[in-house]
Amino acid sequence: MAKGTVESSLTKSAYAKVAYTNDTLKEFRACCHPQTGPRYFMEKYMMIQHPTKGAIKFVPFDYQLELIKNYNDFRYSINMLGRQMGKTTVAAGYLLWYAMFVPDSTILVAAHKQTGASEIMQRIRYAYENVPDHIRAGVTEYNKGSITFDNGSRIVSTTTTENTGRGMSISLIYLDEFAFVRNTIAKEFWAALSPTLSTGGKCIVTSTPSSDEDTFAEIWKAANKTYDEYGNDTEVGVNGFKAMFAKWDEHPERDQVWADAERSRIGDERFRREHECEFVIYDETLISAIKLLDLQGTEPISRMGQVRWYKHVSPANMYVVTLDPSAGTGGDNSAIQVVELPSMIQVAEWCNNKTPIEGQMRTMMDIMQYIKERGAHQIYWTVENNSIGEAALVVIRDTGEENFPGDFLHEPKRIQGYKGRKGFHTNHKSKVEAAIALKRLIEKDKITINSKMLISELKNFVARGNSYSAKPGQTDDLVMSLLIAVRVITYISTFEDEVFGAVNNSLSTDEFMQEDEYDSPMPVL
Repeated sequence: MAKGTVESSLTKSAYAKVAYTNDTLKEFRACCHPQTGPRYFMEKYMMIQHPTKGAIKFVPFDYQLELIKNYNDFRYSINMLGRQMGKTTVAAGYLLWYAMFVPDSTILVAAHKQTGASEIMQRIRYAYENVPDHIRAGVTEYNKGSITFDNGSRIVSTTTTENTGRGMSISLIYLDEFAFVRNTIAKEFWAALSPTLSTGGKCIVTSTPSSDEDTFAEIWKAANKTYDEYGNDTEVGVNGFKAMFAKWDEHPERDQVWADAERSRIGDERFRREHECEFVIYDETLISAIKLLDLQGTEPISRMGQVRWYKHVSPANMYVVTLDPSAGTGGDNSAIQVVELPSMIQVAEWCNNKTPIEGQMRTMMDIMQYIKERGAHQIYWTVENNSIGEAALVVIRDTGEENFPGDFLHEPKRIQGYKGRKGFHTNHKSKVEAAIALKRLIEKDKITINSKMLISELKNFVARGNSYSAKPGQTDDLVMSLLIAVRVITYISTFEDEVFGAVNNSLSTDEFMQEDEYDSPMPVL
Protein backbone atom coordinates (compact mmCIF):
# COMPACT_ATOMS: atom_id res chain seq x y z
CA MET A 1 0.00 0.00 0.00
CA ALA A 2 1.40 3.41 -0.97
CA LYS A 3 2.40 5.83 1.74
CA GLY A 4 -0.53 7.93 2.92
CA THR A 5 -3.18 5.58 1.51
CA VAL A 6 -6.25 5.25 3.70
CA GLU A 7 -7.75 1.75 3.52
CA SER A 8 -11.39 2.46 4.40
CA SER A 9 -14.78 3.08 2.85
CA LEU A 10 -13.97 6.79 2.74
CA THR A 11 -11.60 6.21 -0.15
CA LYS A 12 -11.28 3.87 -3.07
CA SER A 13 -8.15 1.77 -3.11
CA ALA A 14 -5.69 2.43 -5.89
CA TYR A 15 -6.15 0.28 -9.00
CA ALA A 16 -9.16 -1.49 -7.47
CA LYS A 17 -11.27 -3.50 -9.88
CA VAL A 18 -14.91 -2.43 -10.23
CA ALA A 19 -17.65 -4.42 -11.91
CA TYR A 20 -19.74 -2.17 -14.13
CA THR A 21 -23.31 -2.65 -15.25
CA ASN A 22 -24.70 -0.99 -18.33
CA ASP A 23 -26.23 1.69 -16.10
CA THR A 24 -23.10 2.41 -14.07
CA LEU A 25 -20.98 2.47 -17.23
CA LYS A 26 -23.41 4.94 -18.74
CA GLU A 27 -23.09 7.11 -15.63
CA PHE A 28 -19.31 6.96 -15.79
CA ARG A 29 -19.31 8.01 -19.44
CA ALA A 30 -21.64 10.92 -18.64
CA CYS A 31 -19.21 12.14 -16.00
CA CYS A 32 -16.28 11.75 -18.41
CA HIS A 33 -17.73 14.07 -21.07
CA PRO A 34 -15.33 17.02 -21.46
CA GLN A 35 -18.10 19.63 -21.95
CA THR A 36 -21.07 18.42 -19.93
CA GLY A 37 -19.23 16.13 -17.52
CA PRO A 38 -18.41 18.69 -14.76
CA ARG A 39 -22.00 19.85 -14.36
CA TYR A 40 -23.39 16.31 -14.57
CA PHE A 41 -20.91 15.01 -12.01
CA MET A 42 -21.56 17.79 -9.51
CA GLU A 43 -25.34 17.72 -9.82
CA LYS A 44 -25.56 13.93 -9.66
CA TYR A 45 -22.80 12.88 -7.27
CA MET A 46 -21.52 15.84 -5.25
CA MET A 47 -22.41 16.13 -1.57
CA ILE A 48 -21.74 19.26 0.46
CA GLN A 49 -21.86 20.22 4.12
CA HIS A 50 -24.46 22.96 4.59
CA PRO A 51 -23.83 25.12 7.70
CA THR A 52 -27.39 24.56 8.99
CA LYS A 53 -28.79 21.65 6.97
CA GLY A 54 -25.81 19.32 7.31
CA ALA A 55 -24.98 16.88 4.50
CA ILE A 56 -27.03 17.68 1.42
CA LYS A 57 -26.81 17.11 -2.31
CA PHE A 58 -25.31 19.96 -4.30
CA VAL A 59 -28.02 21.81 -6.21
CA PRO A 60 -26.34 24.70 -8.05
CA PHE A 61 -27.96 28.10 -8.47
CA ASP A 62 -28.03 29.70 -11.92
CA TYR A 63 -24.93 31.80 -11.33
CA GLN A 64 -23.08 28.70 -10.06
CA LEU A 65 -23.93 26.92 -13.30
CA GLU A 66 -22.41 29.87 -15.14
CA LEU A 67 -19.37 29.59 -12.88
CA ILE A 68 -18.94 25.89 -13.75
CA LYS A 69 -19.18 26.75 -17.43
CA ASN A 70 -16.63 29.53 -17.04
CA TYR A 71 -14.20 27.20 -15.27
CA ASN A 72 -14.53 24.48 -17.88
CA ASP A 73 -14.96 26.26 -21.20
CA PHE A 74 -12.08 28.71 -20.95
CA ARG A 75 -8.41 28.15 -20.42
CA TYR A 76 -8.14 31.31 -18.34
CA SER A 77 -11.06 32.50 -16.23
CA ILE A 78 -11.37 35.20 -13.58
CA ASN A 79 -14.45 35.29 -11.40
CA MET A 80 -15.54 38.03 -9.01
CA LEU A 81 -18.25 37.01 -6.58
CA GLY A 82 -19.51 38.24 -3.22
CA ARG A 83 -18.99 36.54 0.11
CA GLN A 84 -20.79 33.29 0.87
CA MET A 85 -21.91 32.83 -2.73
CA GLY A 86 -20.70 29.22 -2.92
CA LYS A 87 -17.69 29.87 -5.14
CA THR A 88 -15.45 27.64 -3.00
CA THR A 89 -18.00 24.82 -3.22
CA VAL A 90 -18.08 25.06 -7.01
CA ALA A 91 -14.29 25.19 -7.14
CA ALA A 92 -13.96 22.09 -4.96
CA GLY A 93 -16.35 20.14 -7.16
CA TYR A 94 -14.73 21.22 -10.40
CA LEU A 95 -11.18 20.53 -9.22
CA LEU A 96 -12.20 17.07 -8.03
CA TRP A 97 -13.85 16.32 -11.38
CA TYR A 98 -10.79 17.55 -13.27
CA ALA A 99 -8.41 15.41 -11.24
CA MET A 100 -10.48 12.24 -11.66
CA PHE A 101 -11.42 12.62 -15.33
CA VAL A 102 -8.38 14.37 -16.85
CA PRO A 103 -5.56 11.84 -16.21
CA ASP A 104 -1.99 12.87 -15.42
CA SER A 105 -3.01 16.37 -14.30
CA THR A 106 -1.23 18.41 -11.65
CA ILE A 107 -3.67 20.76 -9.94
CA LEU A 108 -2.34 23.47 -7.64
CA VAL A 109 -4.68 25.19 -5.19
CA ALA A 110 -3.17 28.47 -3.95
CA ALA A 111 -4.99 30.50 -1.31
CA HIS A 112 -3.98 33.73 0.39
CA LYS A 113 -3.95 31.97 3.79
CA GLN A 114 -3.28 28.41 4.88
CA THR A 115 -6.77 28.21 6.38
CA GLY A 116 -8.23 28.99 2.96
CA ALA A 117 -6.18 26.27 1.27
CA SER A 118 -7.16 23.79 3.98
CA GLU A 119 -10.84 24.69 3.63
CA ILE A 120 -10.81 23.99 -0.11
CA MET A 121 -9.03 20.67 0.40
CA GLN A 122 -11.51 19.71 3.11
CA ARG A 123 -14.41 20.30 0.70
CA ILE A 124 -12.67 18.30 -2.00
CA ARG A 125 -12.09 15.44 0.43
CA TYR A 126 -15.68 15.48 1.66
CA ALA A 127 -17.05 15.46 -1.89
CA TYR A 128 -14.68 12.65 -2.89
CA GLU A 129 -15.61 10.50 0.11
CA ASN A 130 -19.29 10.60 -0.89
CA VAL A 131 -18.79 9.61 -4.55
CA PRO A 132 -19.52 5.93 -5.33
CA ASP A 133 -16.63 3.68 -6.36
CA HIS A 134 -17.88 3.18 -9.92
CA ILE A 135 -17.40 6.93 -10.51
CA ARG A 136 -14.40 7.99 -8.45
CA ALA A 137 -10.72 7.27 -9.02
CA GLY A 138 -8.63 5.34 -6.55
CA VAL A 139 -6.08 7.16 -4.42
CA THR A 140 -2.43 6.38 -3.79
CA GLU A 141 -1.90 9.22 -1.29
CA TYR A 142 -4.62 10.91 0.74
CA ASN A 143 -3.42 13.72 2.99
CA LYS A 144 -4.80 16.98 4.34
CA GLY A 145 -2.77 19.07 1.93
CA SER A 146 -2.66 16.78 -1.11
CA ILE A 147 -4.36 13.88 -2.87
CA THR A 148 -2.74 11.66 -5.49
CA PHE A 149 -4.98 9.51 -7.70
CA ASP A 150 -4.20 6.24 -9.44
CA ASN A 151 -4.82 7.86 -12.83
CA GLY A 152 -1.66 9.93 -12.41
CA SER A 153 -3.41 13.13 -11.31
CA ARG A 154 -2.80 14.97 -8.06
CA ILE A 155 -4.19 17.96 -6.18
CA VAL A 156 -1.79 20.01 -4.04
CA SER A 157 -2.78 22.94 -1.80
CA THR A 158 -0.56 25.73 -0.54
CA THR A 159 -0.50 29.42 0.35
CA THR A 160 0.38 31.97 -2.30
CA THR A 161 4.00 33.13 -2.08
CA GLU A 162 6.49 34.57 -4.57
CA ASN A 163 7.72 31.03 -5.35
CA THR A 164 4.44 29.10 -5.32
CA GLY A 165 4.34 26.76 -8.31
CA ARG A 166 7.84 27.63 -9.44
CA GLY A 167 9.41 24.58 -11.09
CA MET A 168 6.14 22.63 -11.15
CA SER A 169 4.55 21.37 -14.35
CA ILE A 170 1.03 22.64 -13.63
CA SER A 171 -2.01 21.52 -15.59
CA LEU A 172 -4.46 23.73 -13.66
CA ILE A 173 -3.93 26.34 -10.99
CA TYR A 174 -6.76 27.65 -8.85
CA LEU A 175 -6.16 30.98 -7.08
CA ASP A 176 -8.54 31.59 -4.20
CA GLU A 177 -9.23 35.14 -2.88
CA PHE A 178 -6.35 36.41 -4.98
CA ALA A 179 -7.22 40.06 -4.28
CA PHE A 180 -6.15 39.57 -0.67
CA VAL A 181 -2.66 38.30 -1.39
CA ARG A 182 -0.15 41.04 -0.53
CA ASN A 183 0.37 42.85 -3.81
CA THR A 184 4.17 42.64 -3.76
CA ILE A 185 3.84 38.86 -3.41
CA ALA A 186 1.06 38.68 -5.99
CA LYS A 187 3.16 40.50 -8.59
CA GLU A 188 6.19 38.25 -8.08
CA PHE A 189 4.00 35.16 -8.04
CA TRP A 190 2.20 36.17 -11.25
CA ALA A 191 5.50 36.88 -13.00
CA ALA A 192 6.80 33.45 -11.99
CA LEU A 193 3.56 31.72 -12.96
CA SER A 194 3.22 33.19 -16.45
CA PRO A 195 5.89 30.96 -18.09
CA THR A 196 4.16 27.89 -16.64
CA LEU A 197 0.80 28.94 -18.05
CA SER A 198 2.31 29.75 -21.44
CA THR A 199 3.15 26.05 -21.90
CA GLY A 200 -0.50 25.05 -21.80
CA GLY A 201 -1.58 25.34 -18.19
CA LYS A 202 -5.12 26.31 -17.22
CA CYS A 203 -5.79 29.09 -14.69
CA ILE A 204 -8.85 29.87 -12.58
CA VAL A 205 -8.92 32.99 -10.39
CA THR A 206 -11.73 33.76 -7.94
CA SER A 207 -12.01 36.50 -5.37
CA THR A 208 -14.06 39.23 -3.84
CA PRO A 209 -12.44 42.57 -4.70
CA SER A 210 -10.13 44.74 -2.61
CA SER A 211 -7.98 47.56 -4.03
CA ASP A 212 -8.56 48.63 -7.62
CA GLU A 213 -4.79 48.70 -8.16
CA ASP A 214 -3.77 45.21 -7.05
CA THR A 215 -2.86 42.32 -9.36
CA PHE A 216 -6.36 40.84 -9.21
CA ALA A 217 -7.83 44.20 -10.28
CA GLU A 218 -5.35 44.49 -13.17
CA ILE A 219 -6.30 41.03 -14.46
CA TRP A 220 -10.02 41.78 -13.97
CA LYS A 221 -9.90 45.09 -15.83
CA ALA A 222 -8.00 43.57 -18.77
CA ALA A 223 -10.43 40.63 -18.85
CA ASN A 224 -13.30 43.07 -19.26
CA LYS A 225 -11.70 44.78 -22.26
CA THR A 226 -13.35 42.47 -24.76
CA TYR A 227 -12.31 43.81 -28.14
CA ASP A 228 -9.64 43.08 -30.70
CA GLU A 229 -7.25 45.42 -32.51
CA TYR A 230 -10.02 46.32 -34.95
CA GLY A 231 -12.51 47.18 -32.23
CA ASN A 232 -14.60 44.02 -32.65
CA ASP A 233 -16.11 42.34 -29.60
CA THR A 234 -14.36 39.20 -28.39
CA GLU A 235 -15.46 36.51 -25.97
CA VAL A 236 -12.43 36.95 -23.73
CA GLY A 237 -10.50 39.99 -22.60
CA VAL A 238 -7.31 41.37 -24.09
CA ASN A 239 -5.32 39.22 -21.63
CA GLY A 240 -7.13 36.02 -22.66
CA PHE A 241 -9.20 35.77 -19.47
CA LYS A 242 -12.94 35.23 -19.44
CA ALA A 243 -14.59 37.33 -16.72
CA MET A 244 -17.64 36.32 -14.70
CA PHE A 245 -19.39 38.51 -12.10
CA ALA A 246 -22.07 37.76 -9.48
CA LYS A 247 -23.15 39.76 -6.43
CA TRP A 248 -25.50 39.14 -3.53
CA ASP A 249 -28.84 39.72 -5.32
CA GLU A 250 -28.22 36.78 -7.68
CA HIS A 251 -28.45 34.42 -4.70
CA PRO A 252 -32.09 33.22 -4.67
CA GLU A 253 -32.17 33.02 -0.88
CA ARG A 254 -31.28 36.69 -0.40
CA ASP A 255 -33.60 39.68 -0.69
CA GLN A 256 -33.60 43.36 0.25
CA VAL A 257 -34.53 42.55 3.83
CA TRP A 258 -31.42 40.36 4.08
CA ALA A 259 -29.30 43.09 2.46
CA ASP A 260 -30.55 45.81 4.82
CA ALA A 261 -29.87 43.64 7.85
CA GLU A 262 -26.39 42.66 6.62
CA ARG A 263 -25.50 46.27 5.76
CA SER A 264 -26.57 47.34 9.23
CA ARG A 265 -24.51 44.57 10.80
CA ILE A 266 -21.19 45.03 8.96
CA GLY A 267 -21.43 48.63 7.74
CA ASP A 268 -21.80 50.14 4.29
CA GLU A 269 -18.10 50.01 3.39
CA ARG A 270 -17.73 46.28 4.03
CA PHE A 271 -21.12 45.51 2.44
CA ARG A 272 -20.15 47.27 -0.77
CA ARG A 273 -16.87 45.38 -0.91
CA GLU A 274 -17.95 41.94 0.25
CA HIS A 275 -21.42 41.69 -1.24
CA GLU A 276 -21.70 44.27 -4.03
CA CYS A 277 -18.18 43.53 -5.27
CA GLU A 278 -16.93 47.10 -5.44
CA PHE A 279 -13.21 47.79 -5.25
CA VAL A 280 -13.37 49.17 -1.71
CA ILE A 281 -9.96 48.69 -0.12
CA TYR A 282 -9.87 46.07 2.60
CA ASP A 283 -7.08 47.59 4.70
CA GLU A 284 -7.54 50.33 7.28
CA THR A 285 -6.45 53.20 5.05
CA LEU A 286 -5.99 56.75 6.31
CA ILE A 287 -8.58 57.99 3.83
CA SER A 288 -11.98 56.31 3.82
CA ALA A 289 -11.94 53.41 1.38
CA ILE A 290 -15.21 54.65 -0.15
CA LYS A 291 -13.74 58.14 -0.60
CA LEU A 292 -10.69 56.61 -2.29
CA LEU A 293 -13.06 55.14 -4.87
CA ASP A 294 -14.05 58.67 -5.85
CA LEU A 295 -10.48 59.88 -6.31
CA GLN A 296 -9.60 59.40 -9.97
CA GLY A 297 -6.84 61.88 -10.72
CA THR A 298 -6.04 63.50 -14.04
CA GLU A 299 -3.27 63.42 -16.60
CA PRO A 300 -0.66 66.22 -16.37
CA ILE A 301 -1.33 69.21 -18.65
CA SER A 302 2.42 69.75 -19.04
CA ARG A 303 5.81 68.54 -17.84
CA MET A 304 8.93 70.45 -16.85
CA GLY A 305 11.57 67.76 -16.88
CA GLN A 306 10.21 65.22 -14.41
CA VAL A 307 7.88 67.74 -12.77
CA ARG A 308 4.23 67.02 -13.56
CA TRP A 309 1.94 70.07 -13.78
CA TYR A 310 -1.81 69.63 -13.40
CA LYS A 311 -2.92 73.28 -13.47
CA HIS A 312 -1.62 76.56 -14.85
CA VAL A 313 -0.14 79.01 -12.35
CA SER A 314 -2.48 81.91 -11.53
CA PRO A 315 -1.08 85.35 -10.53
CA ALA A 316 -3.99 85.84 -8.10
CA ASN A 317 -3.07 82.85 -5.94
CA MET A 318 -0.52 81.77 -3.36
CA TYR A 319 1.54 78.59 -3.63
CA VAL A 320 3.02 76.17 -1.11
CA VAL A 321 6.05 74.12 -2.19
CA THR A 322 7.35 71.37 0.11
CA LEU A 323 10.21 68.89 -0.20
CA ASP A 324 10.59 65.56 1.56
CA PRO A 325 14.28 64.89 0.78
CA SER A 326 16.05 61.55 0.38
CA ALA A 327 19.61 60.32 0.01
CA GLY A 328 19.17 60.04 -3.77
CA THR A 329 20.95 56.71 -3.97
CA GLY A 330 18.15 54.55 -5.37
CA GLY A 331 16.30 53.89 -2.12
CA ASP A 332 13.41 56.06 -0.98
CA ASN A 333 12.11 58.78 -3.29
CA SER A 334 12.58 62.45 -2.62
CA ALA A 335 9.29 64.18 -3.32
CA ILE A 336 8.00 67.70 -3.93
CA GLN A 337 4.37 68.81 -3.71
CA VAL A 338 2.94 72.10 -4.95
CA VAL A 339 -0.46 73.23 -3.63
CA GLU A 340 -2.34 76.34 -4.74
CA LEU A 341 -3.99 78.58 -2.10
CA PRO A 342 -6.69 79.42 -1.25
CA SER A 343 -8.19 77.00 -3.81
CA MET A 344 -6.43 74.04 -2.12
CA ILE A 345 -5.62 72.40 -5.47
CA GLN A 346 -2.59 70.19 -6.02
CA VAL A 347 -1.00 71.80 -9.08
CA ALA A 348 2.32 69.96 -9.45
CA GLU A 349 4.57 67.23 -8.03
CA TRP A 350 7.95 65.62 -8.52
CA CYS A 351 9.63 62.51 -7.16
CA ASN A 352 12.85 60.64 -7.87
CA ASN A 353 15.10 58.25 -5.97
CA LYS A 354 18.40 58.86 -7.73
CA THR A 355 18.67 62.64 -7.66
CA PRO A 356 21.29 63.82 -5.13
CA ILE A 357 20.31 66.41 -2.55
CA GLU A 358 21.82 69.24 -4.62
CA GLY A 359 19.63 68.22 -7.55
CA GLN A 360 16.56 68.00 -5.33
CA MET A 361 17.08 71.58 -4.13
CA ARG A 362 17.76 72.77 -7.70
CA THR A 363 14.50 71.16 -8.85
CA MET A 364 12.64 72.88 -6.00
CA MET A 365 14.21 76.21 -6.90
CA ASP A 366 13.29 75.74 -10.58
CA ILE A 367 9.67 75.04 -9.62
CA MET A 368 9.48 78.18 -7.49
CA GLN A 369 11.18 80.25 -10.20
CA TYR A 370 8.61 78.94 -12.71
CA ILE A 371 5.79 79.99 -10.38
CA LYS A 372 7.35 83.41 -9.76
CA GLU A 373 7.80 84.12 -13.48
CA ARG A 374 4.07 83.64 -13.93
CA GLY A 375 3.31 86.35 -11.43
CA ALA A 376 2.15 84.30 -8.46
CA HIS A 377 0.91 86.42 -5.56
CA GLN A 378 3.03 84.64 -2.93
CA ILE A 379 5.21 81.54 -2.58
CA TYR A 380 5.75 79.74 0.73
CA TRP A 381 8.22 76.87 0.84
CA THR A 382 9.96 74.54 3.26
CA VAL A 383 11.83 71.25 3.57
CA GLU A 384 11.67 68.44 6.12
CA ASN A 385 14.76 68.77 8.31
CA ASN A 386 14.94 65.19 9.62
CA SER A 387 18.12 63.16 8.97
CA ILE A 388 18.96 63.76 5.27
CA GLY A 389 17.13 67.07 5.60
CA GLU A 390 20.23 68.39 7.35
CA ALA A 391 22.00 68.10 4.00
CA ALA A 392 19.19 70.07 2.37
CA LEU A 393 19.65 72.86 4.92
CA VAL A 394 23.37 72.93 4.10
CA VAL A 395 22.59 73.33 0.39
CA ILE A 396 20.12 76.13 1.19
CA ARG A 397 22.72 77.88 3.35
CA ASP A 398 25.45 77.55 0.71
CA THR A 399 23.12 78.69 -2.09
CA GLY A 400 21.71 81.52 -0.03
CA GLU A 401 18.10 81.70 1.10
CA GLU A 402 17.73 84.98 -0.76
CA ASN A 403 18.25 83.14 -4.05
CA PHE A 404 15.16 80.98 -3.50
CA PRO A 405 11.96 82.70 -4.63
CA GLY A 406 9.33 83.04 -1.92
CA ASP A 407 9.40 82.79 1.88
CA PHE A 408 11.14 79.93 3.67
CA LEU A 409 8.87 78.78 6.53
CA HIS A 410 10.14 77.09 9.67
CA GLU A 411 8.64 74.92 12.38
CA PRO A 412 6.12 77.06 14.26
CA LYS A 413 6.25 74.76 17.28
CA ARG A 414 9.23 74.66 19.61
CA ILE A 415 10.31 71.02 19.82
CA GLN A 416 12.88 70.08 22.43
CA GLY A 417 16.20 69.56 20.72
CA TYR A 418 15.16 71.25 17.47
CA LYS A 419 14.72 74.83 18.66
CA GLY A 420 15.94 77.23 16.04
CA ARG A 421 16.42 74.65 13.28
CA LYS A 422 15.09 75.79 9.93
CA GLY A 423 12.47 73.86 7.99
CA PHE A 424 9.87 71.48 9.42
CA HIS A 425 10.71 68.56 11.67
CA THR A 426 8.55 65.42 11.56
CA ASN A 427 8.05 63.32 14.66
CA HIS A 428 5.35 60.82 15.57
CA LYS A 429 2.95 63.43 16.95
CA SER A 430 3.29 65.92 14.08
CA LYS A 431 2.94 63.12 11.51
CA VAL A 432 -0.26 61.77 13.04
CA GLU A 433 -1.74 65.26 13.44
CA ALA A 434 -0.95 66.10 9.82
CA ALA A 435 -2.39 62.75 8.68
CA ILE A 436 -5.65 63.46 10.53
CA ALA A 437 -5.74 66.94 8.99
CA LEU A 438 -5.17 65.53 5.48
CA LYS A 439 -7.94 62.98 6.06
CA ARG A 440 -10.39 65.76 6.91
CA LEU A 441 -9.36 67.88 3.95
CA ILE A 442 -9.81 65.04 1.46
CA GLU A 443 -12.97 63.54 2.93
CA LYS A 444 -14.65 66.97 3.19
CA ASP A 445 -13.61 67.84 -0.39
CA LYS A 446 -11.52 70.79 0.79
CA ILE A 447 -8.48 69.78 -1.24
CA THR A 448 -8.24 68.58 -4.83
CA ILE A 449 -5.81 65.74 -5.53
CA ASN A 450 -4.88 65.53 -9.22
CA SER A 451 -1.97 63.09 -9.22
CA LYS A 452 -2.75 59.45 -9.96
CA MET A 453 0.57 58.46 -8.39
CA LEU A 454 -0.37 60.25 -5.18
CA ILE A 455 -3.81 58.62 -5.14
CA SER A 456 -2.13 55.26 -5.61
CA GLU A 457 0.08 55.93 -2.59
CA LEU A 458 -2.96 57.02 -0.55
CA LYS A 459 -4.59 53.66 -1.32
CA ASN A 460 -1.59 51.95 0.25
CA PHE A 461 -1.18 54.38 3.17
CA VAL A 462 -2.57 52.33 6.04
CA ALA A 463 -2.69 52.16 9.81
CA ARG A 464 0.38 50.51 11.30
CA GLY A 465 0.45 50.46 15.07
CA ASN A 466 -0.46 53.94 16.29
CA SER A 467 0.59 55.69 13.10
CA TYR A 468 0.24 55.45 9.33
CA SER A 469 2.69 54.38 6.64
CA ALA A 470 2.85 52.53 3.34
CA LYS A 471 2.11 48.82 3.14
CA PRO A 472 5.22 46.63 2.95
CA GLY A 473 6.76 46.93 -0.50
CA GLN A 474 4.90 50.17 -1.32
CA THR A 475 5.99 53.83 -1.17
CA ASP A 476 4.56 56.85 0.64
CA ASP A 477 7.01 59.64 -0.26
CA LEU A 478 4.46 61.72 -2.18
CA VAL A 479 2.07 61.40 0.77
CA MET A 480 4.76 62.44 3.24
CA SER A 481 5.57 65.53 1.20
CA LEU A 482 1.86 66.36 1.12
CA LEU A 483 1.66 65.95 4.91
CA ILE A 484 4.37 68.60 5.22
CA ALA A 485 2.34 70.81 2.88
CA VAL A 486 -0.73 70.33 5.10
CA ARG A 487 1.27 71.40 8.15
CA VAL A 488 2.50 74.46 6.29
CA ILE A 489 -1.01 75.33 5.08
CA THR A 490 -2.36 74.97 8.62
CA TYR A 491 0.30 77.36 9.84
CA ILE A 492 -0.32 79.82 7.02
CA SER A 493 -4.01 79.83 7.90
CA THR A 494 -3.13 81.58 11.16
CA PHE A 495 -2.05 84.73 9.34
CA GLU A 496 -3.60 84.52 5.86
CA ASP A 497 -7.34 85.15 6.13
CA GLU A 498 -8.09 83.66 2.71
CA VAL A 499 -6.38 80.41 3.62
CA PHE A 500 -8.09 80.32 7.02
CA GLY A 501 -11.46 80.57 5.30
CA ALA A 502 -10.57 77.79 2.86
CA VAL A 503 -9.62 75.27 5.55
CA ASN A 504 -11.67 76.49 8.53
CA ASN A 505 -14.46 73.93 8.10
CA SER A 506 -12.12 70.96 8.04
CA LEU A 507 -9.04 71.96 10.05
CA SER A 508 -9.31 73.32 13.55
CA THR A 509 -6.14 75.28 14.22
CA ASP A 510 -6.94 75.24 17.94
CA GLU A 511 -7.09 71.45 17.78
CA PHE A 512 -4.18 70.99 15.42
CA MET A 513 -1.69 73.29 17.20
CA GLN A 514 -2.00 74.97 20.56
CA GLU A 515 -1.74 78.76 20.56
CA ASP A 516 1.20 78.83 22.93
CA GLU A 517 3.21 76.68 20.54
CA TYR A 518 3.56 79.45 17.96
CA ASP A 519 6.69 81.55 17.80
CA SER A 520 4.74 84.49 16.44
CA PRO A 521 1.62 85.26 14.38
CA MET A 522 3.84 85.88 11.38
CA PRO A 523 6.03 83.43 9.45
CA VAL A 524 9.68 83.13 10.40
CA LEU A 525 11.68 83.99 7.30
